[in-house]
Amino acid sequence: MGPMKLSICHTTRYRYSAPLRHSVQSLHLWPVSGPSQHVDFWSLKSLAVLHGRIDALGNHVHHGSIAISHSAPPVLATEVVASGQLTTLNVADWCDPPHLPDPSLFLRSTHITEPHPRMSAWASALLGLPLSQLASGPTGVDQVLTLATAVGLKVGYRKGQTGVDTVALEAFDWGLGVCQDQAHVMVAVCRSIGWPARYVSGYFFDPNEPDLASHAWADVCVDATTRRWVSVDITHACLTDERHARLAVGTDYSTCPPVKGLRRGGGQETNFCHVRVCAFGAVTGGGGCTGVGVRKAVDGHQQTPEKCTRMTRLEPPVH
Repeated sequence: MGPMKLSICHTTRYRYSAPLRHSVQSLHLWPVSGPSQHVDFWSLKSLAVLHGRIDALGNHVHHGSIAISHSAPPVLATEVVASGQLTTLNVADWCDPPHLPDPSLFLRSTHITEPHPRMSAWASALLGLPLSQLASGPTGVDQVLTLATAVGLKVGYRKGQTGVDTVALEAFDWGLGVCQDQAHVMVAVCRSIGWPARYVSGYFFDPNEPDLASHAWADVCVDATTRRWVSVDITHACLTDERHARLAVGTDYSTCPPVKGLRRGGGQETNFCHVRVCAFGAVTGGGGCTGVGVRKAVDGHQQTPEKCTRMTRLEPPVH
C-alpha cells in the first residue's frame, strides 16, 4: 500500500481522592518525522507548563510541573491529551543519521531486557547457527523475521497476565504477555546473540484489533557499520508498514513510557488511557483519500472515509 493518513488522539486522565499539590511529569507523547512517517501536525495539552527537547535517542520529550497554591481551588483531576495527524509510509528499513547513538548502545543490558543464556541457546537452535557466527556477521532481514515470528509464537498474546514491571526473561519462560512483553523478549533475545536492538512505542491501526491501538515493537540493527536498522512487529510477525506510527524509542519501556513522574498530595490515584487511531485511506497523487464513512480531508478537497481503532484501558500509576 501507499502512504496513509492517521489521525491519533491519546488521552490519559487522572483522578485523585485528595487535592493535588505538586506534580512533575516527563512525556514521550510527541512523534518525530523520519524515514517511516511525517508528522503533519501535533499538539500536546496538559495542566502543566511543558518544555520540549530532543533527547539523545532522537525522541521529542516534554517535561513539565504543576504547582498549586493553598489558596487555589482544589485540583482533583488532571489529564494529558496528545493528538494530531501523521502520514505513515511503508518503510521498515533505514540507516540512522550520524548524530544518533552508535548501535552498540543497544547491546547494553537493562533490568527489563537482560540477556540470558537460555535465550541465546534458543535463538541459536532456531536459526541453526552457532553464537559466534550470529554475533560476528551481518544479520539478514529474513533472520530477523524468523526470530520475530518465533518470539511471537513462544510468547503468546494474552492480556491481564503481565504488567509494566514484567521482565523479558519472565515473559520468555511463562510463554505469554502483550505486545510490550513480546517486544522486550525480542530485544533481550537479540542482545543475547549480539544483535543491537531497541524498544519502540507507538500506535497501530486496525479496526479489528482495538487493543493494539497503543502498540510496541522492536528495531533490530542488521549492519552496525552503516547503522542500518529493520523495524519489526513481533505481534503480527511482519516488518512495520503504513499501519504503524512511531512515538519513541528506548533501551526498554522504562526509558520511554508515554507518561511518568512524581506527585505530592492527591491521596489515592486512579487513571485510565484512551487511544483512538483513525485512518483516511491511502493517499493518492492528488492528496485525496478513499474508504468508507465520512470525514473531511485535511486538504479540504473531498469528504473522505474514516475507519478507527479505539482502545480504553486502566493504566498503572505513574506519579
